[in-house]
Amino acid sequence: MVDTFDGYEQEAAAVLPAAVRDFVAGGSGSETTLRRNRTAFDSVTLTPRVLAGIDEPDTTCTVLGSTIALPTLVAPMAYQRLLHPEGELLLARAAADAGIPYVISTLSSFPLEKIAAEAPSWFQLYWLRDRELLTSLVRRAEDAGCTALMVTVDVPVMGRRLRDVRNAFALPEDVVAANLVDMTTEAHVAVPGLSAVAAHTASAFEPAVSWRDLEWLRGSTELPLAVKGVLDPRDARRAVDAGAVGVVVSNHGGRQLDGAIASIDALGPVVDAIGNDCDVLLDSGVRSGIDVVKALALGASAVLVGRPLLWALAVDAADEAFGVLRREVRDAMLLAGCADLAAVAGLTTGRA
Repeated sequence: MVDTFDGYEQEAAAVLPAAVRDFVAGGSGSETTLRRNRTAFDSVTLTPRVLAGIDEPDTTCTVLGSTIALPTLVAPMAYQRLLHPEGELLLARAAADAGIPYVISTLSSFPLEKIAAEAPSWFQLYWLRDRELLTSLVRRAEDAGCTALMVTVDVPVMGRRLRDVRNAFALPEDVVAANLVDMTTEAHVAVPGLSAVAAHTASAFEPAVSWRDLEWLRGSTELPLAVKGVLDPRDARRAVDAGAVGVVVSNHGGRQLDGAIASIDALGPVVDAIGNDCDVLLDSGVRSGIDVVKALALGASAVLVGRPLLWALAVDAADEAFGVLRREVRDAMLLAGCADLAAVAGLTTGRA
């Protein structure tokens, strides 16, 4: 039995094709930000409290109006059938069993309706050139019972992911962007020196998205709106002013602007900028339950977990992985002397 997320990555490396492994693991450019995410998390220190008189901490929290069992969500991640034939369906069922929301990607390899039927879900929206298609995705998410909309704003174009370029990465024929089924041909055509997935997103995504577009989206749905990909406190403040009830501090897992600030380093200033005006979530670089607790201590409302769950999915261990995450969060809270998440928020933090 694997007892850490690193163990799942090692097991997955032994069973996945090298190009798929690189697609999941890789970052953009020289992968400076990818590495910085981990270095920054490792430098965060916590000062534990003692004699707290607790034996079972309360890990529940409320995010965007939904009460969840653990202060985590499954991050939106594309093309999960690359990892397992049941892909998103299997990971969503495991999330439901764990009592946490599953965030469905625009680029999911099963239709969003099938995934939403498996678990309480949010829907992640990439901004598409085709405004009619974008609007239809929002309506489909509403009709499928998704409880929040998360719009990703840090991908005007896909970052240059050199592992994919060197591998001439393309999707196998049986893996499609199921929500954009008529638009995925380019993603299947391998071209030396190019990423077919990047070519597909370049034709599908609108690069010139503005605050005016976000305001239009806010007025187009009743779903609570979270804005993902915020690193500058000024953008966080503007997202709230535009009607967002959540922001996700994220550098896209080091897959967009190489050289960007680590998400965990950007978190504090964003929290300071918006106070209690909305929920602040974080992703990028999270590799353990201790990382979750560190992010909460620095002001996050909850944390999105991504790559580690994909590695577990690849070795058919999704349910087990959520158990590992729950144990790690619980143990970290006990060892820090925290009875609940409010106590975690009160921990003293520092930098090694």
